[in-house]
Amino acid sequence: MKNIINILLLSFLVTGVSYAQTIDAAFFAQVDKFLSKNVNDGLVNYSKASSGTELTDLIKKIESADLSNVPDNTKKAFYINAYNLNVIDLISKSYPTSSPMDISGFFDNKKIKVAGQTLTLNALEKDRLMKNYKDARLHFVLVCGAMGCPPITNFAYTPDQLESQLIQQTKRAMNDKSFLKVNGDRVEISQIFKWYADDFGGTQKSIIEFINDFKSAPVSASADVSYYEYDWTLNDTKKTAR
Repeated sequence: MKNIINILLLSFLVTGVSYAQTIDAAFFAQVDKFLSKNVNDGLVNYSKASSGTELTDLIKKIESADLSNVPDNTKKAFYINAYNLNVIDLISKSYPTSSPMDISGFFDNKKIKVAGQTLTLNALEKDRLMKNYKDARLHFVLVCGAMGCPPITNFAYTPDQLESQLIQQTKRAMNDKSFLKVNGDRVEISQIFKWYADDFGGTQKSIIEFINDFKSAPVSASADVSYYEYDWTLNDTKKTAR
């Protein structure tokens, strides 16, 4: 009996070790391959993304990821990809749908598992990313599945390129005329700056300073700033490209 128990225990331990997923270059390469096949011009082909096993395999790896010994930049890149892939996965499970807001509890109640911990999308964004890194540029790489978001990339965020990718995507958003609408001394900006004002310094002045850090043609410090209505339409390839 003792031998049987020892064998079962050993089997459990081996299974547990093999189940934990190492987050390495191979993981990011797999994410990159999936996104390159299913994202085009900032839009997601949800029908295609939900077919086959690629997305399911990636979600399983995210669920069981072992982050105990990975560098901080690897962890940061992992969480960004985990957020975007879980958004695609949750939408795919309810597809067809016209908006993530049509899925009950999409951000606050739907449960996902990331690195062994059960979270919501909002908890992943706020507690694992914003709280730990205090990097407002994250708002331009985390994509909520709506047209009002900055466009999702067709490539993975990787530890070795993360800094340049964050700069690139923030610049892309700040110079996108449909995202930042400038008309003389009047400027309409995304409600992202309103919802997460504290991440951008908490004042209109600090928000404009953030924008101008990445915008090729600066916004006037005395600009008349307003917030346009957020477009929650699904960022589906069936929609007209941006």
